[in-house]
Amino acid sequence: KAGSGSAASAKAIEARASFSRPTFLQLSPGGLRRADDHAGRAVQSPPDTGRRLPWSTGYAEVINAGKSRHNEDQACCEVVYVEGRRSVAGAPREPSRGQGLCFYYWGLFDGHAGGGAAEMASRLLHRHIREQLKDLVEILQDPSPPPLCLPSTPGSPGSPDPSHLLGPQSCWSSQKEVTHESLVVGAIENAFQLMDEQMARERRGHQVEGGCCALVVIYLLGKVYVANAGDSRAIIVRNGEIIPMSREFTPETERQRLQLLGFLKPELLGSEFTHLEFPRRVLPKELGQRMLYRDQNMTGWAYKKIELEDLRFPLVCGEGKKARVMATIGVTRGLGDHNLKVCSSTLPIKPFLSCFPEVRVYDLTQYEHCPDDVLVLGTDGLWDVTTDCEVAATVDRVLSAYEPNDHSRYTALAQALVLGARGTPRDRGWRLPNNKLGSGDDISVFVIPLGGPGSYS
Repeated sequence: KAGSGSAASAKAIEARASFSRPTFLQLSPGGLRRADDHAGRAVQSPPDTGRRLPWSTGYAEVINAGKSRHNEDQACCEVVYVEGRRSVAGAPREPSRGQGLCFYYWGLFDGHAGGGAAEMASRLLHRHIREQLKDLVEILQDPSPPPLCLPSTPGSPGSPDPSHLLGPQSCWSSQKEVTHESLVVGAIENAFQLMDEQMARERRGHQVEGGCCALVVIYLLGKVYVANAGDSRAIIVRNGEIIPMSREFTPETERQRLQLLGFLKPELLGSEFTHLEFPRRVLPKELGQRMLYRDQNMTGWAYKKIELEDLRFPLVCGEGKKARVMATIGVTRGLGDHNLKVCSSTLPIKPFLSCFPEVRVYDLTQYEHCPDDVLVLGTDGLWDVTTDCEVAATVDRVLSAYEPNDHSRYTALAQALVLGARGTPRDRGWRLPNNKLGSGDDISVFVIPLGGPGSYS
């Protein structure tokens, strides 16, 4: 009985972990049930009463149309204080809030094969970023160029003389310029890697199933950093202009990186896959014929003689949303997926998946923003059925109906974007006004105002 009770308790914990929504939604038990209803697909947003999200951020989400048991998207919005770990001189110092930094943080995490990885990332990734920034607190507040080396911690053993390791000095005629901005980018990149490593360590004991795409925004010292690993996207709509702040990482967009890894490490492909790409599956009867192909070095196509190894399944196959790595997964960057293997095989797919984000930087101080200038973040449930221009048109239509100092305008915009991508229920599923299929995926949207009253409070 004790064993069965433990098993039941573990299942209950797993069920709760797989069905949790962002705390800032403040959902009651009844609200949670409505949020989990695939038939009604009610749009969820933070309540009008209570504290607003930082910068009067708007947020809205809706569950999928039955694709998975629960909503596997997660979201996080925080103001994070960073206290310096040490002074540049290496001497320990007493903690002081006056010497620290604050950054604003928004994150969207689109889970797949379960919601555990997205839920864990939404709780912990900003903490990893904070840890990475601790060494940089004084450096980032000092206008002089960053030091190349930080002194070793007092009491640590000295290093042996490395002079015998130094090579020719001709290539070191000048010192590379390193900016404060690049230090923040590096801190974000390292934080993603550390988050992924934590998932690998804890995937068994903490029910960290599946993986997730991660789209993160940080505002620090006048600049916005947008870090993306996966197929979620972010755009700025500024005075009607569209500024892409991320790109999708899919088997198609990263084909050459994937093929290069397969070429350099053929053991990762086993005897089942080839790193080469062909316009379609090669047939046994075509052995000896010449067929179009391309490899890791090519953007165009050429002909080659078909050999026995070419009958293997291609590492990258399919087009658009149907493109897959090893016939299994449709995204090539993200967090988690440490247990993911090729169907009916022991081949792991994780070596081909990168946890490192691409980070783009937008300097808020270089432009005078108005209340209608926004940064829109969305999981692929939005972008699968909505173009950048349609998003910009919705921004203009919704915000023009509200007073500039009405803080609810950004939540209304997020809701309009989610509703527009979801569509309305009809006899043949959820449909858009043009009768095309709406998004059946989970949809999550942040709308971050870049200017106007209260935006930076």
